[in-house]
Parts: sequence; structure tokens; C-alpha cells
Amino acid sequence: MRFVNFMKDGRATLGVRDGDDVRVLGHESLEAVLARGVDLHEWARAQASEDKLPMAGLHLLPPLQRPSKILCVGLNFADHTKESNYEQPAYPTLFLRVNTSLVAHDQPMIRPSVSDSEGLDYEGEIAVVIGRGGRHIAKDDALGHVAGYALFNDGSVREYQFKTPQWTVGKNFDATGAFGPDLITPEELPAGIKGLLLQTRVNGEIVQSASTDDMVFDVASLISIISEAITLEPGDVIVAGTPSGIGWARTPKLLMKAGDVCEVSVEGMGTLRNVIADEPSR
Repeated sequence: MRFVNFMKDGRATLGVRDGDDVRVLGHESLEAVLARGVDLHEWARAQASEDKLPMAGLHLLPPLQRPSKILCVGLNFADHTKESNYEQPAYPTLFLRVNTSLVAHDQPMIRPSVSDSEGLDYEGEIAVVIGRGGRHIAKDDALGHVAGYALFNDGSVREYQFKTPQWTVGKNFDATGAFGPDLITPEELPAGIKGLLLQTRVNGEIVQSASTDDMVFDVASLISIISEAITLEPGDVIVAGTPSGIGWARTPKLLMKAGDVCEVSVEGMGTLRNVIADEPSR
């Protein structure tokens, strides 16, 4: 199943995809549904309206309205670690995103107006949404805790990312983290999203291309390792890392400007598309 969150009559509305259409499920957020511990498939079949809305033209929102935690994984593809001039860590490099940094499919990613930034960099990734929480989750059980997967673009303001050893600020400017267009439940994809081609395009040109098999820490490992320290809760998001090809590592740098179009695609998952827009003058 594929779940979408969208605006209808001025309210956030949850729906389930039916081909090129969407059946309305109601106004409860997906994270609230997950927190109740229901079976998504059974709940959606019972809840879905008979009326269909065309997917085309919907004003989409991120699949989750306010995730309880957004845990991002850096340096999870060896080629990206190398291009970033780091030694490959033996433990996942984790940082946090906040809800105000999220932006939906087909909504503008915002290039901030700060004077000491040249532009916005792209990072195509896959987001893992937790359905069943826990602590000290065994790797063999970890995939059973996944509610679904979505596409993510970890838009980064590099000058601010590297102002300090902590990356937090450069990864959390408002409306820089694209998330969507839908949440795809695990049965539609290979277990642990193994063997999928991930590509990022800027203005139609492929700038990142890699297999999810190249991840240093796979989905099950990430869930297990993170849960050693942090209790994972329904609706938490793990953003699983980007491959090589980022704009900052190129000569000359390829940083996104207003009017650029960035697309993140994964086979079997679809495409997350955003146009870059400048932050309005203050």
C-alpha cells in the first residue's frame, strides 16, 4: 500500500493510493495511526472511502505531519565518505533533523537568504519509517519494526554544516528536507530495500547513482544499532544516507539555485521532485 498526506478543504488529510487515484482515509495523521498499533492494511481497507480523488493535482504534504524523531545517517556509502575526505566510520554517523526542515513533493525547497551561502546541495536518500517501536531491537527482528519507506532529499547548506564539527545547523534550514511523495509499505519492495537503484537528477542530469546494496549499514543494522541507545517509537524516521556525487565535492561545485529542479528516484518507489526557490527577502 501507498499512503499520502495532502491538503483537502484546508485540512491535512490522509489517503491511500488506488492506481492514479487516492481514497480518503480521514484527518488522523499517519503517525497517530501508527502510534495506535493498528495493522495499516486492515485499517486502510476498513477506513477508505469509495470516492476517489485524482492523484495529479493534489497539494501533497510530507507523509508524516510531525515525526517524533528524524534520525539521519551520514557517511553510509563508502564512495560518499571518500569524496567527503573522511575515514569510513565503524559506527553510524548520526545527526537529527527537525520538523520545520521538511517539505513535500512538488513543493519548493528553499535556498536560504544567508549571505555566506552559495547555494543548496542535494542528497538523494531513502527514509525508513518505524511502525513498531522498541529498544535493543535484534537485527534479525528489525525489519518487522518498519511501517514503510519514502524518498528523501537531505538538502544541505554546506557552509553552515561545516561551521562547527556538528552538522546540525546546515542540515536544518527551513524547507530544505524534501520527504515523500508517499509512504510505501514493505511488501511492495525487496526486504530491507535491498538491491534498488537510487538516482538523483538536477535539471535532468544524473548526479548520483548507486545501489542500496552499497550502504555500509543496511536498514536492519541501522535499526538495531540505533535502538541500543535510543528507544524507537512509531512514526520515527531514519534517513539512511546518500551515495557519492554531491555538488559540494565536485569541481566546480554544483550547488542548486532558484529555478533548478531536483529529483530523487528509486526503482519501485517512484520520484520525489522539487523546484528550488529563493527565500523571500526579509
